[in-house]
Amino acid sequence: MDIRTARLSDLEALVRVEAQCFPPAEAASPSAILGRLRSYPGHFWLLYDGGRLVSFVDGPVTRQSDLADWMYGDPSVHDEGGSWQMIFGVNTIPEYRRRGCAGALLRRAIEDAAAQGRKGLVLTCKDALVRYYAGFGFLDEGMSDSTHGGVAWHQMRLTLPARSL
Repeated sequence: MDIRTARLSDLEALVRVEAQCFPPAEAASPSAILGRLRSYPGHFWLLYDGGRLVSFVDGPVTRQSDLADWMYGDPSVHDEGGSWQMIFGVNTIPEYRRRGCAGALLRRAIEDAAAQGRKGLVLTCKDALVRYYAGFGFLDEGMSDSTHGGVAWHQMRLTLPARSL
């Protein structure tokens, strides 16, 4: 399996995987994925098994320290000079779950954020996934203000060690 960042040619595969991973109220639309892909392709981490996309993690970098619902629909939130790597989605198709795919991508996103000098990473998740993300070092900051998809979300943050110059 190979991990790489995204290209515009990945759009169709990204849309397919997103639709398999989230209910319609929570899934990004094809146009939203395209906007994100155009704005920050280097912040999509894709896992391919042969020629098949089986998992991806994506999100913009921003100066904002908290993940807000409006960010999902506004790719201009991305600021390559920002301090925080937001994670909008952790997607793995059903037949590849529990094989470490999402974990491999999260570790890569964390490594890349550290190498880029970010303060850390922020994501939101449902109750059932709090322990999973805690296993990567994310701390639960409690319930977020998010109402995305009509669901209650926890905000979780992984603060990276400061880099010495």
